[in-house]
Amino acid sequence: MKISLLATCAALSVAVFGLRSGHAVEAAARPNILVIVADDLGYGELGCYGGKEIPTPNIDALAARGTRFTSGYVTAPFCAASRAALLTGRYQTRFGFEFNPIGAQNLIPGIGLPLAEKSIANRLRDSGYATGLVGKWHLGGTAQFHPQRRGFDEFFGFLHEGHYYVPSPWQGVTTWLRKMTLPDGGKGRWSSPDGRIVWSTQSGHNEHEYDTDNPLLRSSQPVDERANLTDVFTREACDFIGRHQAQPFFLYLAYNAVHSPMQGADEYMKKFAHIEDIQRRIFAAMLAHLDDSVGKVVSKLRDSGNEENTLVVFLSDNGGPTKELTSRNGPLRGGKGELLEGGIRVPFIVSWKNHIPAGRGLDTPVTSMDATATALDLAKVVPEKTKMDGVSLIPLLMGQTVGLPERPLFWRVGKQNAMRVGDWKLERNGKEWQLYDLTHDIGEGTDLAAQEPARVKQMLALWDKWNAEQIEPLWR
Repeated sequence: MKISLLATCAALSVAVFGLRSGHAVEAAARPNILVIVADDLGYGELGCYGGKEIPTPNIDALAARGTRFTSGYVTAPFCAASRAALLTGRYQTRFGFEFNPIGAQNLIPGIGLPLAEKSIANRLRDSGYATGLVGKWHLGGTAQFHPQRRGFDEFFGFLHEGHYYVPSPWQGVTTWLRKMTLPDGGKGRWSSPDGRIVWSTQSGHNEHEYDTDNPLLRSSQPVDERANLTDVFTREACDFIGRHQAQPFFLYLAYNAVHSPMQGADEYMKKFAHIEDIQRRIFAAMLAHLDDSVGKVVSKLRDSGNEENTLVVFLSDNGGPTKELTSRNGPLRGGKGELLEGGIRVPFIVSWKNHIPAGRGLDTPVTSMDATATALDLAKVVPEKTKMDGVSLIPLLMGQTVGLPERPLFWRVGKQNAMRVGDWKLERNGKEWQLYDLTHDIGEGTDLAAQEPARVKQMLALWDKWNAEQIEPLWR
């Protein structure tokens, strides 16, 4: 695919939001919106994305009822920055949310989704939607950033980057922990006599203190929850759906699965007893548990009569960290924390029963910000003059167009930079730019920069223009 003239591409880089465009949507005027986010799920694990080892029938069924995007992207290769863009429809670098707050950094005043930014929950609540967040927030751990001050009527979950799935002493699960040193002072793996706890030194650091200063909350009040969080979040999501029949709702269901710490529930560990590697078996248990949970939420939509009036979006917040979780990104190269395709191209499914054609796989490049634009389009919410970066996917989902206007997509994480125009991607990690033809080289193995200097020059002009619009990070 050829790059358009520089002026044309520059024009297309201006956000196209697609609202009030006369889309022929045969549905209730304001459908429910359900956004389900998996955490650290690799591109190649789901059955509908080619995964063979771990059955995921419920997520696969969601894809079969809707559209599966094979070039679906997030805007950052790690959790918080990716979520900041998803919930605003804007590149997070426009408002300084470039890096990932971890641990105690979540409690530093000023670290969070900037107060000047309106979330999709703000916009939908102000238009009459009931709004709820179940699960992981990770957009600020201090009072001013609390989800219920950012547009959510209801919140059940935790504020930081992760959480143990069950409380200590971790009953009913097998737990894999990263450690610097084994009990005997050596390196490698160690298992407790009952096999319930496994230590591994392969990562070279200890497991993060996920639960410290990070209680499970209902609104702002700590709750003592003994069940597995994957089940708890499913329960709370189903309860929210059941209680909101009289008005349209927006539910952001942000599972922490399959993020570390790795804890596989007993019934799922038995299901995958044939997997010899205990680390991989725990991951398989976590993913199957997540898949069953997605099935229960969709069943609740169906049983409550909401399935045909609910747009469902499923995606991961970034690519999988192959060393930590064994989460696989094949055929992509790279993983969490990198701007190679394995860090930013994710499973991305949109389903709306009887309203969008079923069973389609589209390779059109789309971004998580487009999910926000699409939801606001359907809700008939026109943002004020705020510059939006998402594009409504309704014409594409309805089959009214065969693609989107060609537009650049951009990524910036410190010295890691990347952009995609059409089939071409520029990427660098503090060194020289490299150019890849993703149509013929999805694994980014052959650098074509030296062979395509004119193309590199054109793309860099677009990069410089976009980069000049971003601000310096508010923290590192």
